Amino acid sequence: MKYVYLLESINFPEENYIGLTDDLRKRIAAHNSGQAAHTRKFKPWRLVTYLAFSDPERAVAFERYMKSSSGRAFAKKRLR
Repeated sequence: MKYVYLLESINFPEENYIGLTDDLRKRIAAHNSGQAAHTRKFKPWRLVTYLAFSDPERAVAFERYMKSSSGRAFAKKRLR
């Protein structure tokens, strides 16, 4: 399974991160321990939502959509 996930910074609630992983628990732990360069500055993070995909290509396409301006608007309106 591939997971597309949305994180929100606990200390900076306006900061969000969208990612893709095979192991969701391990990846969130990496974000919160500072191992991920893009999210290190705004840790700790909380998981807002995630979607699981059995088709890796669809997971990549959905992550790309979620990182677009319309995907971010969708997440802000529907996934919180």
